[in-house]
Amino acid sequence: MSAKIILKSGKEQSVKRLHPWIFSGAIKQMQGSPKEGDLVSVYDNQGGFLAWGHYQPSSIAVRILTFENTVPDAAFFRHKIANAIEFRRRMGFFDSADTNVFRIIHGEGDGLSGLVADYYNGTVVFQAHSVGMYLMKDAIAEILKDLLGDKVRCIYDKSSQTLPFKADIEPVDGYLFGKPDTNIVLEHGHKFEIDWENGQKTGFFIDQRENRQLLANYSAGRTVCNIFGYTGGFSVYALGAGAKAVHTVDVSKPAIAQTDRNVALNFPDCSNHQGFALDAFDFFAQTTDKYDLIILDPPAFAKHQSALNNALQGYKRINQRALEQIEPGGVLFTFSCSQAVSTEDFRKAVFAASVNARRNVRILHQLSQPIDHPIGMFHPESEYLKGLVLYVE
Repeated sequence: MSAKIILKSGKEQSVKRLHPWIFSGAIKQMQGSPKEGDLVSVYDNQGGFLAWGHYQPSSIAVRILTFENTVPDAAFFRHKIANAIEFRRRMGFFDSADTNVFRIIHGEGDGLSGLVADYYNGTVVFQAHSVGMYLMKDAIAEILKDLLGDKVRCIYDKSSQTLPFKADIEPVDGYLFGKPDTNIVLEHGHKFEIDWENGQKTGFFIDQRENRQLLANYSAGRTVCNIFGYTGGFSVYALGAGAKAVHTVDVSKPAIAQTDRNVALNFPDCSNHQGFALDAFDFFAQTTDKYDLIILDPPAFAKHQSALNNALQGYKRINQRALEQIEPGGVLFTFSCSQAVSTEDFRKAVFAASVNARRNVRILHQLSQPIDHPIGMFHPESEYLKGLVLYVE
């Protein structure tokens, strides 16, 4: 029999507003001794049913799966995954001639808290962010195989980096089904080599796809610097749009090596790209070059609320350095992927950087994540990616 969780009086309100997380501080009592990953039912202090979800002994104590009083079973998960895939079909992702890389399951945005899956030209890369989802990995792989049919050739589990550190399991990444016959994908006609086994996240920052396409509109004839460039996504788009020169900066030597391969995939005779395996601040400290277009796409400076103040200082410092390095009339694409940093906080940090750099700026665009990374209406935390495009006088 599954464990029951009773909430403190008043703490049921967020659940009734369909928020998919229950925090540990909201719990009054646990009836039973659930293990991490177990399904638990949740009730208010008067005994009224609220939800079913996966239990985990952390600040987010329950990741809600359903607000209906029916135990989530194999049919439930098949229905949820089918809905996620059908949404991408309706949005045209499976029919695109020039793009075959996208997210097919986006956690809370698809009603599957703790589960992410990305599609790379026939390979699905699966990441569990909860033990509950990890324990279901084989069943989820079977569902994906059945629903995707000949669209999927292999499924790779890459959960070792995303499972809660307290989890009493020792996950090993590996193929749940099949083997890939290519690691080359197309994104808006650009080719990219993806290393899902060793790369960051699932191998590529798919969430910047439409923002990379927007960058192309500003790149022709400009000198471009892609800071925190990873494997060169923004750099390839800038080169394809006719940038005069492009520099890619990332602290990881393997990432810069892969950037060079991605540039060569698209532009075999390219002579106007250069990669720098350097820390971003070190690069700015030693370069004398000025740029017409700079991209700042750093890793999450704040993964938790406790790190928020330090993160905002980090965003302010790096944006100030970029603003000091940009030519008058230049354009800055600047981003935060920190869930703990609100849109307002991020804008304040960039505002402070502009003041400190003594540069007048105009906001050209306010950016977010693409439609295959849907934002749950009842889960504002799922709007994690924020960006600004600034015209710098």
